[in-house]
Amino acid sequence: MPSTICALATPPGVGGIAVVRLSGPQAYPIAERVFRPVRAGRQVRKAAGYTAMLGHYLLRGAEMDETVALFYRAPHSYTGEDVIEFSVHGGHAMVQGLLEALYLAGASPAGPGEFTRRALENGRISLTQAEAVMEIISADGRQGAALAKSALDGALARRIDGIRAALQTLAAHITAWIDYPEEDVPELSDAELAGTLTAQKQALDALIDGYGAGAVLRHGVDCVLLGRPNVGKSTLLNLLAGFDRAIVTPIAGTTRDVLEQPVMLGDTGIRLNLFDTAGVRDAGDDPVEAEGIRRSWKKLEEAGLVLAVFDLGEPLTAEDLDIARRCSGRPALAILNKQDLAGQGDAQRLAEQALAPYFRQVLAISARDPASLDPLCRAVSELLGTARLDPNAAALCSARQLDAAREARDALAEALQARAGGFGLDAIGVCLADAQRALARLTGEDAGEATLDEVFSTFCVGK
Repeated sequence: MPSTICALATPPGVGGIAVVRLSGPQAYPIAERVFRPVRAGRQVRKAAGYTAMLGHYLLRGAEMDETVALFYRAPHSYTGEDVIEFSVHGGHAMVQGLLEALYLAGASPAGPGEFTRRALENGRISLTQAEAVMEIISADGRQGAALAKSALDGALARRIDGIRAALQTLAAHITAWIDYPEEDVPELSDAELAGTLTAQKQALDALIDGYGAGAVLRHGVDCVLLGRPNVGKSTLLNLLAGFDRAIVTPIAGTTRDVLEQPVMLGDTGIRLNLFDTAGVRDAGDDPVEAEGIRRSWKKLEEAGLVLAVFDLGEPLTAEDLDIARRCSGRPALAILNKQDLAGQGDAQRLAEQALAPYFRQVLAISARDPASLDPLCRAVSELLGTARLDPNAAALCSARQLDAAREARDALAEALQARAGGFGLDAIGVCLADAQRALARLTGEDAGEATLDEVFSTFCVGK
């Protein structure tokens, strides 16, 4: 019989209320030992599911804090077990007192993610839904939260089930054709075979292609501001942050170290972890500035997004072009700043032509003008792929899922290659079996203990 576990389900610290969750086969007997209802005649053991009682919890027989108990009966609870949630005042002493009372009454401390793991083991949720739990807890933006909620609601599981069903039907037809030639099994047409394989591979390709954009919405992205001194990097940081975060002066080299600031990028739902770096130039004999420039190049290597800033009021220099070359092949935007001073004309066209080979997009703005924020937000959203992502659609939400989806996709690609190469249906059947195993691993049906331990090690204790 599994143990009965308990843990604080709300963040530790001082607050209005704190919730302690109790789950397991002995939840009601344990609760009866520590909870005394205010209303005479009320009994914990007789409490129906989805009801509440007001009372007090007891620690070693002494009445402690006023408590509201919420009751859930198996299997209609989060874990699929009997569950009781106690709400007490959100101070450390009262919470620890309640946990101590529950331990003395026979409950065991819950491990990381143990409540959700029990929900999985009791068939309440799939592994993809379990992984979405922590994603929705940690989401910073509404779009990222919507993406995680979609997975929690089962959108990904349903999408994968649809792919698996199509492959299972195809595999069954192939098996029947090969193993039972004496039966009147309809011949599998080449068009039907190719159509099914191609359609399901494309479905997996779409999930895989959307992973990066989904990760950006859920977790944000490290963004480095890079450029020569005095091109407007710190001014751009202040525009994105919405306040004067960085010191801006006309003196070259004002920023001599990496300055960090998290921001939400307009209404895109993207959290940028902005890094304003020292201006890149020949530092001469100044060891402090040289170290700042070294850190600037290091941040370029680490960043998931680069905003390379250039001064539109001056011709591009050799240092500018070196920065552009280093940005080539990276998710980078070229920002032509100080458009308000330079205006539009030959200088802008020449700069755009010179930088276009190295960047996905070249955008002219004025970092001092708040009106420049909207086009910059749109450009970043397009570059990172979030503009094309439906937050309510099925999406992969972990590296484990991505790896399994790639394995399934590659198996289908091999099946298409086998068909094009003139191999028999038995070879294609092997590829289909590989794809189905990978998809079963994605949904958790073939997940071993090591995989589950890895997934739930990232969870907080109360969930």
